[in-house]
Amino acid sequence: MSLHDDRVTGGATPRSRPVTVTVIDYDESRLDERTYTLPEIRLPARRPAVTWVDVDGVHDTGVIQAVGDAVGIHPLTLEDIANTRQRPKIEDYGDYLYVAVRMIAPGDGEFHSEQVSLVLGRDYVVSFQEHPGDVFERIRERLRTGSGRLRRVGPDHLFHALLDAIVDGYFAVIEELGERIEIVEEEVVADPDRGTLQAIYTLKRSLIVLRRSVWPLREAVAQLERGESPLIDEATLVYFRDVYDHTIEVAETVETYRDMMSGTLDVYLSSQSSRMNEIMKVLTVIATIFIPLTFIAGVYGMNFAHMPEISHPWGYPVALASMAAVAAAMLLYFRKRGWI
Repeated sequence: MSLHDDRVTGGATPRSRPVTVTVIDYDESRLDERTYTLPEIRLPARRPAVTWVDVDGVHDTGVIQAVGDAVGIHPLTLEDIANTRQRPKIEDYGDYLYVAVRMIAPGDGEFHSEQVSLVLGRDYVVSFQEHPGDVFERIRERLRTGSGRLRRVGPDHLFHALLDAIVDGYFAVIEELGERIEIVEEEVVADPDRGTLQAIYTLKRSLIVLRRSVWPLREAVAQLERGESPLIDEATLVYFRDVYDHTIEVAETVETYRDMMSGTLDVYLSSQSSRMNEIMKVLTVIATIFIPLTFIAGVYGMNFAHMPEISHPWGYPVALASMAAVAAAMLLYFRKRGWI
């Protein structure tokens, strides 16, 4: 299992797939949801309590510019949104907050990572995603059905819900990583091979990518939960503290898994070294036994004319018997010393 930053959905490459923009206007009493596939974003002149603009795809700069013009996003922020290799961070522009995070989700044997940009304004939230398919569907259903208190509170609660959903997605990833680590540990103890070593390094790379996403995110959430922005109500800060606790838990779990994989790699190398030592011990014992046998065979193979054993009728059997006796004596000695 490994982490990959690029995905292809529905058989279309990101460049050829059209960008989808979903605008959800809601308050406690009503909800209006519209979807656009053109860079012509229309927001109501008099907005309701909260407007959520969800953009699936950031490869079309025209769409990003249109959304930025509609809600008043700074050009530097739009550049960060289009650049999907951003380090997780938070920036306060006064009238809005910009947060870039990595959304990680498990897949078929692989983990997919993509950048999600969140913008919190006074009466709106904008989310930019690289690909369709996310962890926000449950939030959409809560808004559509009016369940919970999400439609009765401000945009900072929606902003928290989106960020919390992203962080909760990390737990599904680390759960699968934990299961894979357990399998690799069993393989290392039972019968490690070259495939086991490849699996160890794949897991280590995945943990490195996950760590690079979690640790900067922890700093960004910490800044949010300190309540330095007037866009976040004081009553919402306790929810951001909960998100911060989750990021700490994920970060600590990732560090624990990294230590486990380092220990597993050491065990693998030790087992391979031990196996090599066993092989070398067997070869050394065989070589040690055959050294005197070779000496005896060499002496009796010289065939000098006056060697007494050449004319003796029992010379050949005696030579073989002496070789067998020497080999048996050496084996008994090795066993007594615990070498075999």
